[in-house]
Amino acid sequence: MMDESAELAVSITQIVQRLKGTHLHSQLEKQAKSVQREIRSLTAAYIYCLLALLPPGHPRAPPEHTKEPLEYMRKAQVNWEKRILKSLNSMCTELGIPLAWKRPVPEQKELANKWNEMGTDEPDLSKFRPVYAPKDFLEVLVGLRNPNNERSEDLTVRSHWGLIQVSLNVRDIPQMREMYPELGLTYGQLGIDDHTHVPPVVSEQDSAAAQQYSRQGCPTGLRAQLWSLILNTTNDPEDITHYEQLKARVINHDLLVDNLIYKDVKLTASNDDYYFVFEDYLYQVLLCFSRDTAVLEHFSYNSATPPKSCIQNKSGSEQCAMVYPPNGVIPFHGFSMYVAPLCFLYNEPSKLYRVFREMYIRYLFRLHSISSHPSGIVSLCLQFERLLQTHLPQLFYHLREIGAQPLRIAFKWIVRAFSGYLSTDQLLLLWDRILGYDSLEIVAVLAAAVFAFRAENLMEVTSLASAEAVLADLSTLKVMPLLQIFLFATSV
Repeated sequence: MMDESAELAVSITQIVQRLKGTHLHSQLEKQAKSVQREIRSLTAAYIYCLLALLPPGHPRAPPEHTKEPLEYMRKAQVNWEKRILKSLNSMCTELGIPLAWKRPVPEQKELANKWNEMGTDEPDLSKFRPVYAPKDFLEVLVGLRNPNNERSEDLTVRSHWGLIQVSLNVRDIPQMREMYPELGLTYGQLGIDDHTHVPPVVSEQDSAAAQQYSRQGCPTGLRAQLWSLILNTTNDPEDITHYEQLKARVINHDLLVDNLIYKDVKLTASNDDYYFVFEDYLYQVLLCFSRDTAVLEHFSYNSATPPKSCIQNKSGSEQCAMVYPPNGVIPFHGFSMYVAPLCFLYNEPSKLYRVFREMYIRYLFRLHSISSHPSGIVSLCLQFERLLQTHLPQLFYHLREIGAQPLRIAFKWIVRAFSGYLSTDQLLLLWDRILGYDSLEIVAVLAAAVFAFRAENLMEVTSLASAEAVLADLSTLKVMPLLQIFLFATSV
């Protein structure tokens, strides 16, 4: 037996020697390396799945894996945070303005008196600029690479013509039909079918039932109560007291980010036909939000880390490594549009504030953090591109060839969950489903459905500008028919 093994080993060695330098040998070597890469990639994916399945706090799950299991995602997020903080500190240095300072007493009194009329103020904001805009963030996402996939052509071979060059597990249409059965053509949808039954979920204060019910849309008159029920928000005396404390912090101290908030509201909501009337509410909510240290708790499951900077203390000396702003969230261009739709539902500032904060720490933070989470911005972008590539390949290829990558057009919709793009009644119907399914995935599906709806016109365009013109106005679109047709009438 040993002799046979030895003979076999010698034969193999001789064959390998003869093959060396031949074309066949180089081909075999290439294939072997490719298999080796695939095994490495699959091993990494397997380890990721195992880690993802470990519950938070499991002794074998490293703390950072609770925030984000994939190392390359964590590194990308850290580098992005450094860029944002550098941009903020540069602005601070250029303008010669500290990050925070105590307001003089007369200024405190003036702000307290005009708290409900802050929109009438016209401060000079010309020197302030947004720390970043969605298009800057998109470029970071486009640059993401998984080091386990060494050759970029490996991804291209896997039918990936899009901008997102990382592989994550996203659902296809058959899987979505299982995930979203209530969106099926045989189900009644509020906003389409007036006869949809309204169960007594509000009077029973049943959060799970309210969530299930909102999957088919919430009645306009009950939406505010249903959302509060789903989000488990209250407006108890403690909540009102907390809001008043945040208001006092705004009145007592001025922050550099306050100017970014003012600027953003002026650039976005103040110019919007639906939201300009809520300018005062937006200032109140966003200024209080920036001071709310309770928001920091969500960083335990957010891939991001609260930024730290140097701030002058009472003695005038610099105190470094302080979380800034106090809530750990630096606003960017369009941030105020996360609050704007909620102003239609809640007219008590403390209640509006609580609902927005809960919406943010459950869902909205994922739209501007780099992570592999299924509701994270990377997954949503990949989901959108995969849906178009699979079900509208000719359209995708055409737009790609004329330099109009679909994601460059759709990203602004996705990063805002369509706020400011759809009419408000349609936006609220979309957000009903976000709460109902406890997922942002439906945002990516709608983005793909919009392209499908305008596909005929888009096949005629010859440039990015003309493609953007076809998709410039979404205010007349009806969300539910678009989603239902795309998910349940598309052939798979």
